[in-house]
Amino acid sequence: MDSFIILIFQLAILLMSVVVHEFAHGWMAFYLGDPTAKHYGRLTLNPIKHLDFFGSLVVPFMVFVVSGGQAIFGWAKPVPFNPRNLRDQRYGEAKVAAAGPLANILVALVFGLFIRFMPEQFLVSTNLIQIFGLIVFLNILLAVFNLIPIPPLDGSKILFAFLPRSLDNIRVFLEKYGTFLLLFFIFFAFQWILPLVFLIFKLIVG
Repeated sequence: MDSFIILIFQLAILLMSVVVHEFAHGWMAFYLGDPTAKHYGRLTLNPIKHLDFFGSLVVPFMVFVVSGGQAIFGWAKPVPFNPRNLRDQRYGEAKVAAAGPLANILVALVFGLFIRFMPEQFLVSTNLIQIFGLIVFLNILLAVFNLIPIPPLDGSKILFAFLPRSLDNIRVFLEKYGTFLLLFFIFFAFQWILPLVFLIFKLIVG
């Protein structure tokens, strides 16, 4: 396929994936009693409501160009929520945080099982398999990446919910230096998560 068409397909899949991720955060917060996302019109799958110009357009385009069309990555605007409104004050934030990666895993499972069990006559072209495969891969990547316990990623909120008070210094350190640690990880250690991503991909797709 022409590289421009590949970019459009990859960008569309990325946007779908990050929108599902953010919608899941908002839905879980709403389910737990916080209407903030709904109040701001973010409890929707409409991608326009979730677009972040830099994270949803500029970064994906740059990653696509730098990788020679072999990769794409980005993010959407975080869905706002008020932790004080959550009925579950102990684990509510962790549940909201976990909802995003779990939604991505669910999307990966659905499309992965299509690839795995659909009769060949339904998968009418190699392009369709490639598109479904990219959906699976990107959603697994988003889930695994967001579960890294470095602020502001979802994994940090899950970690903090279960971290005993005796280890509160870890939370303070991560909150203080999280941005720098995350940038370091992205530039120098991102490849460490890829074996896990490929393993999960293989387990789902077969």
